[in-house]
Amino acid sequence: MNDSVFIVFIIFGIIWILMATAWVIAILRMDGQEIKFGKTGFVIIVSILTPIIITLTYAAIKGTF
Repeated sequence: MNDSVFIVFIIFGIIWILMATAWVIAILRMDGQEIKFGKTGFVIIVSILTPIIITLTYAAIKGTF
């Protein structure tokens, strides 16, 4: 049963990330701006996502928060 709660949490988080991404793209497209990411954007995305992925993976393997 504990795993089902964790899976719901992950799915909820993924849905929110997808909605936020769509929102940012929609706002940028509405202003007529070009959507492009340079090296700096890639570094920022990697530095934000890496600890989140490591933490969620650890919690999934360990089974506890």
